[in-house]
Amino acid sequence: MSVEVLLMDNVKKLGKAGAIVNVAPGYARNFLVPKGLAAPATEAAKRRLKKLEAERAARAAEEKKAALELARKLEKLEITVSAHTTDGKKLYGSVGATDIIAAIEANRGIKLTRSQLELDDALREVGVYEPSIDLGHGVSVKFKITILDETPEAAE
Repeated sequence: MSVEVLLMDNVKKLGKAGAIVNVAPGYARNFLVPKGLAAPATEAAKRRLKKLEAERAARAAEEKKAALELARKLEKLEITVSAHTTDGKKLYGSVGATDIIAAIEANRGIKLTRSQLELDDALREVGVYEPSIDLGHGVSVKFKITILDETPEAAE
């Protein structure tokens, strides 16, 4: 025995929002419906889903607009980070995502998360690198980071 429900949101291994699926009555009653992931497949639920989709589309458009605006602020961003080196080239330690995010916040006053920074690995040598920032909704910005040696010269 199964019951038909209309998915209000994407559910892993079940379907995407708007799909009508057959599920066990207990799964619908105890999990899907209380969490707002599904509703009984009625005309009222279909109208509610259309309203939700319109709201989601409007919110996505606003978020993309905000991401594009932030991308314009981050255009031609150049960050300089000083770090201690062992031999003038290789860093004593590394410059990681948190260091870069902190430098961007200090430079531009823009708060980002580590997950937005697309950095393959921590930077371990002096030089110029070009990582990118993923702002979501298909908006990505490349920037330049220069790592300089700040090791004090040995007193002779």
